[in-house]
Order: sequence, then C-alpha cells, then structure tokens
Amino acid sequence: MKIHEYQAKELFRDAGVPTPRGIVCSSPDEVAAAFGELGGSLAVVKSQIHAGGRGKGRFKEHAEQAGVVLVKSAEEAKENAARMLGSTLVTIQTGEEGKKVNTLLVEEGLDIASELYVAVTVDRDRRTPILIASSEGGMDIEEVAENTPEKILKVAVDGGYGLHAFQATELAFQLGLEGKAVRNAAKFLPALVRFFLDSDCDMAEVNPLVVTGAGDLVALDAKVSFDGNALFRHKNLGEYRDLTEEDESEIRAGKAGLSYVKLDGNIGCLVNGAGLAMSTMDLIQLHGGEPANFLDVGGGASVEAITEAFEIILADPNVKAILVNIFGGIMRCDYVVEALLEAYEKVGITVPLVVRLEGTNVEKARTMLADSGKDIATAADLTDAAQKVVASLSA
Repeated sequence: MKIHEYQAKELFRDAGVPTPRGIVCSSPDEVAAAFGELGGSLAVVKSQIHAGGRGKGRFKEHAEQAGVVLVKSAEEAKENAARMLGSTLVTIQTGEEGKKVNTLLVEEGLDIASELYVAVTVDRDRRTPILIASSEGGMDIEEVAENTPEKILKVAVDGGYGLHAFQATELAFQLGLEGKAVRNAAKFLPALVRFFLDSDCDMAEVNPLVVTGAGDLVALDAKVSFDGNALFRHKNLGEYRDLTEEDESEIRAGKAGLSYVKLDGNIGCLVNGAGLAMSTMDLIQLHGGEPANFLDVGGGASVEAITEAFEIILADPNVKAILVNIFGGIMRCDYVVEALLEAYEKVGITVPLVVRLEGTNVEKARTMLADSGKDIATAADLTDAAQKVVASLSA
C-alpha cells in the first residue's frame, strides 16, 4: 500500500525522523493562508499524488506548470495552486494518462547546504533489510546507479535490532558529513530504519535528505509503501489509504478476495495459485503474447469468485482473449468447470477462451467442457494452452 508524501511525513515525525514544517491544503485560499502561517520568505508548493518525478512533471491543462514549485509570496502560492488543483499531473511514473491533483502540501523553505539520498528496503538476495545511501541526492537513484555505481552505499540492517550506531556514524563519514551533521545522522538514520521495521514497510525513501547550513538533517521528501500482507498488524494505517490513487479493477478484486494486478497486454489470465499464475504469464510471453493481468482466484474459488474474476478481466477493453489455467489439488477440476460454465452464462464471454486443466477429476472435467456446447478451446498442457491463446488473437 502506498501513501502520500504528507502522510509519510506525519508518520516520520511520530517516529523521530525530522521533516520540514508543512500544511496540507485543498484550495488556493488555503495555500495562500499556509504561506503566511509558515512565516518565511520562501515556501514550496508540492502536488500530492502516488508517483515520483513530480518536480519535473507538467500538467496536461497547464503545460508550463510544474508539479512542485518554489514560491516567494502568498499571491504567487495561490496562483500556482489554482493551476495545480483539479488538474492532471503527468510524470515519468504516471504514464501519459497522468494523475489528478486534489491535495497540495505547502512547506517552509530551508537553508540547504547539500542533498543526500537514503532509503530502506528489502534485499531479496541477502534476505535482509538494507539501507541504501548516496551523496547524489535529488537525482533519480537509477540514473546514479547506472552512471556512478560507486556512489551507491549499502548497509545490511539487523532485522531485530535495527541500525547500529557505529553503522550510522560510519555511513555519515562515507557520505562526506562533518561535525554536527554526523551526530544528527547518527540519530536520523537509525530512526528511519526503526520506522521501516516497526511499520512493515516495503520501502521508506527520502530523496532528497537535506543537510542544512546548521548541520541538521531533514527529510525534504518522503516516499513510503507498506507490505499489504502485514497491514492486519497496523490497523491505524488503513486511514491513510487513498482509493482514488488505485486502479478500480484492483480495488474490486480485493473486495472479492482475488489477487489481481492489471498489466498492459491483451491476454487475460485466470489462474489458481500465485506461482502458477506467474508461470502462465511467462509462457504467454515466451510464445509471443502479452498478459493483460495477474489474477489468482485461490485454492477454493466459488462460482461467485470465478464470475467476478471474468467480469474484472473483461472490463479491460484491451483484453482480446482469455486463458484459464487450473490445477485441481484442493479444488477438484470438475467443480471448477461447473463454476466456469455457470460464470460463462452469467458474464457472456465473447472473446476466445482457452482452458487448461490438470489434477483431481480432470478427465471428468474435460468431458464436461466438451459436452457443454460452449465455444471453449481446451489444451493438453500449459505450453499448448499458451500457444493456442496467442494464436487465437490472429484467427
């Protein structure tokens, strides 16, 4: 689950991670008032969407308007806010469709001496949390990693204790910090790691992490995402979810207990089991097709769940064919076919449908499909199924 920058900073402050003073606004008048309340000669007005690259992004309706702007007066803040609110911001991460901006964060200006990058995530190879840092703050970390990989520093984190003081101090020196900034880094970095661990995050990123002229470390930006499988342990995080930022199909699938992720292809996939779903997408790709989704109906899918799955898949106008791949272990194949045929009647499937079955009562299930009179192609194995569904696109 992703959250907005202003929400991440609220959680940061509770965890002892310093952030700039800021005010959340939803109208131009509120933005003007926020500038005055912050009391400085400079402020930053920042679009709040679930995407990076906002500073370089531009609005569809106002091509010259950036998603993040530095302003020097309440009137200037209000004028920018009027163009930003309700408009569609396009960044490198949103794609051409962009995202509508409904909320702005107005923050105080800071005396910035230097900018760093820092993030905590999970190293899948080492199977441990890892702290990543770089002296090249404010830039795309992928660009830094590609062009100057020696500037990417990594520290393995103790998943129980967190970041040790000596690790934080050593990293601060490697980043070129001195004096008071080193002492502040020895507080900032362990606090960020502790937040990551205690909140079951997928990622907690600060880019840039600024060092002020006084040697303070402040999270100028904040990008946080949480492990959805651990949200049951954090009931308080539910209030931070913004459904307007999520795909409608994925929301619908979640309510039905289905694991669904929308992709860019044209072959819909309905599979029971996450590993089998990944293999199905791989085989489709191998044989020249493009999967339109990941969809796992689980081991005990009902007629209602399968019907909902078909409706979600077919709601995507890009879907031109569907591959159903079922391994009947916990769930018998004949039961799956019974549900599939009932769903077929309810939904009214008009695109080519290929079904591959294996497992308990598979022969009975195949006979049921053959006798159904429905326009459903069957496959002997997964390779055959992938080849048939790809071929159906040009039939």
